[in-house]
Amino acid sequence: MSCLATRSVLPLGRRLITSRARLSTAALGSLDIGSGNGMSMPPGFNIDVAGQPNKQPRIQSSSKIATVADKIHARDDLGKTMPPSFKAQVAHLDTFELPEKITGSASDRALGKAIIDTWRYEGIIQIAQSDLQKKLWNDAKAASKRFFRKPAAEKAACVDSQSYAGYIASGEEVTDGIADYSEIFTITKDLDLEEPRVRAKWPCHGPCPWPDVEMKEPMMRYVDNLGLEGEKILQLAEFGLGVAPGTLTQYTRDGWHHTRVLRFPPRNATNGKGKEGRGIGSHTDYGLLVIAAQDDVGGLFIRRPRDDEKFANWQKSAAGHKEDADGWFYIPPVEGVHTVILGDMMQYLTNNYLTATPHKVGLNTRERFVIAYFHEPSFQAVIKPINEGCGGMRTAPEQTEEGVHYGTHFTNMFMRNYPDRITTKRLLAENRYAKLSKPELRTMDVMPAPQLD
Repeated sequence: MSCLATRSVLPLGRRLITSRARLSTAALGSLDIGSGNGMSMPPGFNIDVAGQPNKQPRIQSSSKIATVADKIHARDDLGKTMPPSFKAQVAHLDTFELPEKITGSASDRALGKAIIDTWRYEGIIQIAQSDLQKKLWNDAKAASKRFFRKPAAEKAACVDSQSYAGYIASGEEVTDGIADYSEIFTITKDLDLEEPRVRAKWPCHGPCPWPDVEMKEPMMRYVDNLGLEGEKILQLAEFGLGVAPGTLTQYTRDGWHHTRVLRFPPRNATNGKGKEGRGIGSHTDYGLLVIAAQDDVGGLFIRRPRDDEKFANWQKSAAGHKEDADGWFYIPPVEGVHTVILGDMMQYLTNNYLTATPHKVGLNTRERFVIAYFHEPSFQAVIKPINEGCGGMRTAPEQTEEGVHYGTHFTNMFMRNYPDRITTKRLLAENRYAKLSKPELRTMDVMPAPQLD
């Protein structure tokens, strides 16, 4: 059976899964949306919810369901936030709660296994925000809205010619050759002009062109906290994969973590570029984890892992993958959670035991705000597949000879997405791309030799 066995929406009452969770199996009920159950469907909606296989490994919480579950909408609200004119099944996801500290306890190991199992089946997990994270998210979201309401000229000035940080206008990003409507502020590693890697003209290295401190400070408080969450998730994933501690986290020393602060315009206010109503086209992301928070508007669609859909974005672009095909799942916005999907390097590391999550974004009837944090390997890391754990899968010898250089993979993605950006033009004009083959860019923790003026 394909990994995409169709799945019903879970019964009302989302379970909050903690590190005290235990494995169990359950036969889950089904919910027929839009077929006589009294649900009011906005114009243009076409929601398909299919039956659940008889048995599927689930996680049963041994603790009382907490506030996240108390805020779940009634059944009739499921799917109402889906953008018009989209057809998709509605996902109803379990929510995991992370422990304050990862100790390697039996409960940590059980939680790690539950996370891996959910990724392998759903392609996505939800993590409960702590009280601190809720505040940080709200502060960062408010800063995002202030920035995107600035005059166009002020936003357009927030660009750096060496890094891909800064403002990206609606229509500037290209996915599979088609412009997207997303309006973005990208936060990459903020390196001043005297930093050795910047002076050595390493590709993609440079300052983050912040508009003001009112945006920088709340964003960085939130981003720094998400970095701690990313490390916890990777540590738990190591337990779930059955690999030695550090197998994943060894790559995130001086990680090339970055963030995309996104605004999606309402579908009636698009700029005439690309396909009508397109927010971001189908794609996979390039690193390890993407941890995101979305507001209450909704627009995210994913594809679950399935045996009959193969892709390797580090070899050939997965942009546009099944863009208009059936089989997409809508991820409704839920207050108080982060969603976490997998990127290309997690797929490569685990030899396809875990796969990057294809996803796309549809425009809705209102503007939508999202912050997506990318927990990444070092720019200098050369990733090689794991030859242990991962359900007993082993790596073919030919895959381990060279590995994937993350810096090159990242640079390729951004050059492809922003072919006309000043950063891409300078990178090519100064032949910075050739530096990616130098040994110091492929050896973690090595800094370039001092530059002579």
